[in-house]
Amino acid sequence: MNNKSWLYWVVICFCFLPFVSPAVALCIGIVFSFLGIRHDSIHRYTSRVLQVSIVLLGFGMGLEEVITASKSGFVQTLISVSLVMTGGIVLGRLLKVEKNTTLLIAAGTAICGGSAIAAVAPIIKSENYQNSFALIVVFVLNAIALLLFPFIGQRLGLSQEVFGNWAAIAIHDTSSVVGAGAIYGEKALQVATTVKLIRALWIIPLSIVLAFFSKNGDKRSIKFPWFILLFVAAILFANIFPAFESSYAHFSWLGRRAMVVALFLIGSNITLHQIKQSGTRCFLLGVTLWVVTAAFSLFLLTR
Repeated sequence: MNNKSWLYWVVICFCFLPFVSPAVALCIGIVFSFLGIRHDSIHRYTSRVLQVSIVLLGFGMGLEEVITASKSGFVQTLISVSLVMTGGIVLGRLLKVEKNTTLLIAAGTAICGGSAIAAVAPIIKSENYQNSFALIVVFVLNAIALLLFPFIGQRLGLSQEVFGNWAAIAIHDTSSVVGAGAIYGEKALQVATTVKLIRALWIIPLSIVLAFFSKNGDKRSIKFPWFILLFVAAILFANIFPAFESSYAHFSWLGRRAMVVALFLIGSNITLHQIKQSGTRCFLLGVTLWVVTAAFSLFLLTR
């Protein structure tokens, strides 16, 4: 820890302001790292902050909406998540990208971007620089998709429903899915939000599967993602006891801001050497997987 470490607390407070996005927080963290500003004692809690943020986000999910959404988009999301995860792992091996980074990028592409990466990272015990690579890829592609998808949809004359399904399946983060849907139209927004909700719930089975196959040395022990069970419990609790709805809104908000803080901490632990070592291959993996996913899902939806 150096004499500038107090800046960490300033930025952490800054992360709780509503206009500070996850991408901004991650970039600030990377700048801190390049400037040599470190706070090693805080970095130890990065994983915990990620886990707490996921659990708190569960309080903001409506069980009735989840059940309703599952009736319309379950099959599409099941197929897309399975294919993207499998294709991502294969492509990662071909490009010789590190295993953990491959899993993070594949999970972020298959499910819900930064949230999926945040959920998977503690389970596979990925390094902070691996988390950063995956997050950077996702954030860049999200920004592109927000403008590119509506443009392509209009050029191809896609219906509101087709575009909504396409955006929900092929765009990473929920915020970009909602944004693209809103640009395209009201019906597209409704469909995109609903299907995206189902896609986000695949964090739970994916996390359990990864925990099962994640080994600890030669002990072959399962590192079960207990925080995922707490995430499910938060969803159930919030819907069984609706009288505390105002408190749940605060918990959900706190979860979103805690994730912003976690991304700042992750970014601050990445080094220029690490970026030079693996960054290009990570982007190639992320872009290729995203383009194939978008093209294939559009083909299936417009058949």
